[in-house]
Amino acid sequence: MALSCLTLSANPSSMIWKCKASLPTSPHALDATYIRRAAHLADKSAGFTSPHPNFGCVILSPAGHVAGEGYLYAQGTAAAEVQAVDAAGERCRGATAYLNMEPGDCHGDHSAVSAMIQGGVKRVVIGMRHPLQHLRGNAVRALRNQGLHVDVLGEDLTGNLVEDAQKECLLVNAPLICRAASRVPFSVLKYAMTLDGKIAASSGHASWISSKQSRNLVFELRGRSDAVIVGGNTVRRDNPRLTARHGGGHMPMRIVMTQTLDLPEEANLWDMSEVSTIVVTQRGARRSFQKLLASKGVEVVEFDILTPREVMEYFHDRGYLSILWECGGTLAASAISSGVIHKVYAFVAPKIIGGKNAPSPVGDLGMVEMTQALNLIDVCYDQVGPDMLISGFLQPLPDVIPVIPSRDETFVVDPTVSPYESSIIFFYKTWDLYGALSNFSPHPIQIHDEDGDCVTWLSVEHYYQAHKFVGVDDPIAQDCVERIKSAKSPEEAARIGRSMQKQKPDLIRSDWENIKIDVMYKALKCKFSIYPHLKTLLLSTAGSVLVEASPHDLFWGGGREGEGLNYLGRLLMKLRSEFLGESSSSSETPSLTV
Repeated sequence: MALSCLTLSANPSSMIWKCKASLPTSPHALDATYIRRAAHLADKSAGFTSPHPNFGCVILSPAGHVAGEGYLYAQGTAAAEVQAVDAAGERCRGATAYLNMEPGDCHGDHSAVSAMIQGGVKRVVIGMRHPLQHLRGNAVRALRNQGLHVDVLGEDLTGNLVEDAQKECLLVNAPLICRAASRVPFSVLKYAMTLDGKIAASSGHASWISSKQSRNLVFELRGRSDAVIVGGNTVRRDNPRLTARHGGGHMPMRIVMTQTLDLPEEANLWDMSEVSTIVVTQRGARRSFQKLLASKGVEVVEFDILTPREVMEYFHDRGYLSILWECGGTLAASAISSGVIHKVYAFVAPKIIGGKNAPSPVGDLGMVEMTQALNLIDVCYDQVGPDMLISGFLQPLPDVIPVIPSRDETFVVDPTVSPYESSIIFFYKTWDLYGALSNFSPHPIQIHDEDGDCVTWLSVEHYYQAHKFVGVDDPIAQDCVERIKSAKSPEEAARIGRSMQKQKPDLIRSDWENIKIDVMYKALKCKFSIYPHLKTLLLSTAGSVLVEASPHDLFWGGGREGEGLNYLGRLLMKLRSEFLGESSSSSETPSLTV
């Protein structure tokens, strides 16, 4: 199967039926079949929440039947392996677990590895090692140390079928792989054009080139992306909404890239009721218009040099994994020339419009000979209604097969290297080395409510967002608390709370600004008190400054240029000091035994 041909909306059940109906007899065919199944399960989570790895797990019983399955819905939900083992029950004893990617023990609780060990799994087949260096190989070593037989595709298992299965594993986490290797988000350029290569008529009119079926597929592409980016010309000419309606998944952030900030005062993208918009521009551009956008709730980010690479590096720092470019030819050419576009989706409609001055999907790249043309890799052709969809990669996915030396191995080579030790410890996304310090880490807490009842919250962020509305005598506020409480992930809880705060600011409790720091501290203290391994992690940072490295949160985070207040880091250092004080007091207390 070609790397680019994993369908956007694969039907896992039909896929397994096909696999069972025509299982090849070559070596490792069964392993390849169920690794592909795990990859398709993992793909179901793409775009349902803020960026996170996609994990799938299939448990095959000793009798050769699927005993349990699971996939990671979002960062913060139960691990795919935990779900699959729970579903398998006793049939897990002696079973084989198929994972599209090595588990990432981001939180110090070893839940995925522990579930397979305790469930009695005998063998584990892994599609690819974890692409993040500080997680790479950890789970493989832990499983082997516990006596489980572990096979990694491309290392322990080889062959054509194995290679095809591994490609699917790479594809389902392509954004994570590219982000880890290139320090920019995985970027997809999408456009629709006529058979003669036009994206609009000479007049600029472009509705509609492609069919309704193609447009629905675009909605799905948006729903799988963290953000959609357009240029100023697209805003002026088309006044797009850039929503993911009908496509499922979440609503991606909308980004407008404009050098001059020459944009209309009224535009659909300034409607923040459903999803937020960020405008990136040259420093100093139209200050008065920036104030107007700010009054509408639009975030404006200024750059000294506005280029696609600078912008992508910035959104990499904000934690974005996948960005869909729906821009015109000029910006598309600039993005391609900057080397930030990884994949192309070109919808070709069976229409001819002509026009010497009609725009094309990609502007001038400075090429004068066909030998300079950029060739797509792993090209795939699909008919979508009357249109033809041609997709492929502009640059290959980075090679993740070579084993990256561990910290201990690195130290042997060069004793001066200590990549994870510093007087300043930055943390942000929950899969980073110190990600468990985040208020988004998936650790449930139990806290007594106003009535004295012990209530369980799925994360610190669930508790924090809900308490914006706790005690407000309004049915909408009370419903919002319940929706936040039942949200499947911290990202989803944050999305609900922030959206309601924007849409109905009058529902926020009147004392919120005065108590929000105390609310966060109470939840953090509860979390680090409940989980000993998290407390140990926090205490291990003694002597270091903790900085919540969100580049866009100027209150809880450090801010892009360090101008943020970093209140989350401050609270964690306060809590660390409190724990260290308790430990010191305990050690100084004289023994009462005789």
